[in-house]
Amino acid sequence: MCEIDKKKIASMIDHTNLKATATVAEIKKLCQEALEFKFASVCVNPVYVALAYSILKDTDVKVCTVVGFPLGATSHEAKAAEAACAVTDGAQEIDMVIDIGAVKDKRFDDVEDDISLVVNAAKPAIVKVILETCYLTEEEIIAACRIAVKAGASFVKTSTGFGSGGATVEAVSIMRKTVAEEIGVKASGGIRTAEDALAMIAAGANRLGCSAGVSICS
Repeated sequence: MCEIDKKKIASMIDHTNLKATATVAEIKKLCQEALEFKFASVCVNPVYVALAYSILKDTDVKVCTVVGFPLGATSHEAKAAEAACAVTDGAQEIDMVIDIGAVKDKRFDDVEDDISLVVNAAKPAIVKVILETCYLTEEEIIAACRIAVKAGASFVKTSTGFGSGGATVEAVSIMRKTVAEEIGVKASGGIRTAEDALAMIAAGANRLGCSAGVSICS
């Protein structure tokens, strides 16, 4: 793979460490790697947002965090409060987990309210809505994407990386076909090689969530 392709991939990567065991030293390393490779952002658990922001605040690398993670099964109000707190700490991007049970139940008003509350609480940060596509049918993926757009999300995202499956080309393609071109599609979960990354980009992803960014772009 030529260098320009690796630079393109790097510019789309949310360099991620969401492990329960993540340490301060590991988050500092994550941030330094993101600066070196010019990744789009670092994605860290909320407890590390302030640390990441202190390292990256005068750079082009954004600070991303997660809300309602990894199950999406917290209350709407709790997700909104979590998002607001993260933005106060310096988060510029919020990846929230959708209310998956509500999607399965077709309680679409609840799904929209959940996302809207987070979108409003997170301003001026952008919100990416994690669908956890491994648990959804094609019909449900389409419905969830439409609701996310209606509720003001900036991206739809495939996976947490903690579910029964990660990103697939099929799911990314469905998501891209459903949302408008101005809405981002983030593929996340199981992207470990440059070939994986390129397949997701070809399917319509314009952001990639992965912990293997360094090996992909080296």
